[in-house]
Amino acid sequence: MTWSTLPALMYHSVSAVGGPLRDLAVPPERLAEQLAALTGAGYRLVGLTEALDALEAGSADRMVAITFDDGYRDFLTQGVPALQQAGAGATLYASVGHLGGHAGWLGQWSPDFGPMLTWEELAEVAASGVEIGNHSLIHHPLDVLTPAQLREEVVSSHDQLEQRLQRRVRSFAYPHGYNSDLVRTVVEQSGHDNATEVGRRPHTPAERRFAVPRFQPTPDHTGADLVALIEGGPVLSAQLKQYAQPGWRMVRKLARKAGRNLT
Repeated sequence: MTWSTLPALMYHSVSAVGGPLRDLAVPPERLAEQLAALTGAGYRLVGLTEALDALEAGSADRMVAITFDDGYRDFLTQGVPALQQAGAGATLYASVGHLGGHAGWLGQWSPDFGPMLTWEELAEVAASGVEIGNHSLIHHPLDVLTPAQLREEVVSSHDQLEQRLQRRVRSFAYPHGYNSDLVRTVVEQSGHDNATEVGRRPHTPAERRFAVPRFQPTPDHTGADLVALIEGGPVLSAQLKQYAQPGWRMVRKLARKAGRNLT
């Protein structure tokens, strides 16, 4: 038996947040419910690199890759205990230039998400067994940067993570999900061997290892809802969004030249 799909999940903050960005925060009790439902449905919960390695080695296990973007402090205080209780692995993608500060790219809503991990706290997360991945330096949409800016965002963050944590950093998450041929090439050349976007559909064997799609759980998903989502996700909608990316990228490049950052 060989694998046919790999569902991957994209979490952010492990907290309760109101307002327009509430979907980026899943409270600890809801996260625990979702993880328990996935394991109860027969899935093994692991980090993204571990899942990809296992599948390439011929594993036929039913797996879900669990990932968290950005690196909020609540991942250490709330996320790690929930993962340990569920017997789950995960990958945490750190926004390197924001460590020890706040998520500045969230603008006026940044305080709602609390502080980011410090380097010392990120090392604690790594010591707990969670894979540490790279989420770039300053969380810019990478596909609208100049080649020099792109390399600085990807290479500098990768090297800092490896030097400070003294471990290999293999996985990358594109900020806001945006990527292109050039972005994927730079990510691969800088030492990563896999990368993930948004996508909102399962990953399949025929797809690129440098554009693994992910579903986004929200605080409104019960455990049963999440199992249903990964087992019958909105594939057509995801494909339509993928086809629209080149045109939207041009709009964002023009906006960036005018001094605006559209995400």
